[in-house]
Amino acid sequence: MKEVSETLTLRFGGEALTLCLCWLLTRRDGVRIGVTDHDRAVSAGGVVYEPSPALDAGRFGQNDSMKPGQATAQGVLSSDLMTSEDLETGVWDGCRVDVYQVDWTLPDAGQRHVWSGYLSEISRNQMGQFTAELVSLKTDLERPVGRVMQRRCDAVLGDERCGLSADGRTCDQRFETCREVFANSENYRGFPHLPGTDFILSGPAAANNDGGQR
Repeated sequence: MKEVSETLTLRFGGEALTLCLCWLLTRRDGVRIGVTDHDRAVSAGGVVYEPSPALDAGRFGQNDSMKPGQATAQGVLSSDLMTSEDLETGVWDGCRVDVYQVDWTLPDAGQRHVWSGYLSEISRNQMGQFTAELVSLKTDLERPVGRVMQRRCDAVLGDERCGLSADGRTCDQRFETCREVFANSENYRGFPHLPGTDFILSGPAAANNDGGQR
């Protein structure tokens, strides 16, 4: 929802040079952090955005199609915000990003929502600088829903769905292997009797065709 007051709308339509970007970062563990590219803290929408070099203004791509929009952000690692250890362990992977434009002289007038998405890839160089790739919320529409119907098992040996202990063993996800090697056919997560393409493409039988068999 765009939280823009009439006063702020007039400011956006003018030549005001008092606008800043505020980034609300919501990690998967529920931690919420607000940062801004302004040189002082900005309080807007009930969130205090602290000045930080961790994220500079990026490029935000929007489109009317179903294709996810992309954005980029770059800056210098802040030890208070993004530690090297956090980046290496994936703490920030999948972090929700909401970007707002705020007039720092009138923060109570509201904020204009600019972009929403997720941190998808973060890379850093030896100088401590990082580049973050962001993708819009439209990527949620590309996530598969439900299961894929296939002959081979889609579980991983040793996981909860498999129900066995890996113990250094391997599995080729075939039903015969699950039944004869692991005696675990009751937990097989594939569809071994699913007709293949040969069955689908085969034509009617050349002889003894009574209309009900191939």
